Amino acid sequence: MHDHSAVKPLSIVIAPDSFKGSLSAADAAAAMADGARDAGLALGRPDLRLTLCPMADGGEGTLDAIAAVWGVEPSTMLTVDALGRSRQARYATSADGRTGLIEAAESNGLSLIADAPPQPQRADTFGVGLLARQLLGQRVDEILLCVGGSASTDGGTGLLAGLGVRFLDAAGAPVAPGGGGLARIASIDLAGLHPHARAVRWRIAVDVNNPLCGPAGAAAVFGPQKGAQRHDVAELDAGLAHLAAIVQGETGEDMTDRPGAGAAGGMPATLVPLLQAKLVSGSTLVADAMGLARTMASADLVLTGEGSFDSQSLGGKVAVAVARLAPAGCPVVVIAGRVALSPADTAASGVTAAFSIAGGPATLDDLRAHATERVRETTAHAVALFVHSRTFR
Repeated sequence: MHDHSAVKPLSIVIAPDSFKGSLSAADAAAAMADGARDAGLALGRPDLRLTLCPMADGGEGTLDAIAAVWGVEPSTMLTVDALGRSRQARYATSADGRTGLIEAAESNGLSLIADAPPQPQRADTFGVGLLARQLLGQRVDEILLCVGGSASTDGGTGLLAGLGVRFLDAAGAPVAPGGGGLARIASIDLAGLHPHARAVRWRIAVDVNNPLCGPAGAAAVFGPQKGAQRHDVAELDAGLAHLAAIVQGETGEDMTDRPGAGAAGGMPATLVPLLQAKLVSGSTLVADAMGLARTMASADLVLTGEGSFDSQSLGGKVAVAVARLAPAGCPVVVIAGRVALSPADTAASGVTAAFSIAGGPATLDDLRAHATERVRETTAHAVALFVHSRTFR
């Protein structure tokens, strides 16, 4: 019988993203914690120290994650969704009033327009602009704009329209909202831009590295998710390229191939050159706000997770961001709905090992229906292996 009395308690930090369509980050963390406790009890190690740090990558869930760190409750205001329909949306302001936080999906989220026929060329970001206008009116010094989960491909023109910018055609008339109007833009009228818009610092939290245009661009990669058919993709891509040319003519800055410019339907393509916005990794932004690196500094094991651990994970998703912040020598284990990276690619990303919650053949609907128990069971297996190796080595 091994004597545990002198064994140092094991510290496990649990920092997953949400499992899209199945579990929020907080629910995933709770399920993983239950699995870790199951393993500890089974191996006679009930002393595991668990620290739960639900994460986000700049998309849905980021508002709640950072507001919790700030110790504030989100505010609510009337804005519009991506199709211009009225809706209530949340935003947050730091306790000192200096930093504002917008989760674009609160007004521009794809799930908010799931009840309507897809309108990929009409959908726009005007509602996000109204949220930004509210924060500018509160005289914040900085706006954190988290853009994941977007329903539109308008290059951020709707957001800027919400701040008073006009996009005009060759006759001097405003172009129609949405990505379908981008190709007709002949000039940009900044005279009505909110007077505080260029005085604040803008940080855009992105979770992809896609360029604005081309086969890896906003329209080609993400347009079909938003209902874009082949002809829509071609028109939206051409419109974004035209918008980039117009913006370059105004500012001298070419956003066409800028990594990350294709995030959220190309939202950074206008905000970076016109408002001097900075692109940051959404996962890193959340991790910094939470002080995750400090929390993990003394960890013996880090558990993270997400719906699909795949090639997109390497471009700024939570699991890899957590692994990069973990202390040297600390194993990092990913629990995911789907694991599509090889062991070599997994190791190269800084992750020690990745486990899928699919114990055998299973449909996506089945995995979603039983996500909590599958995450719990898979985590228990992973933690049991770790605890056993640490206890008896």
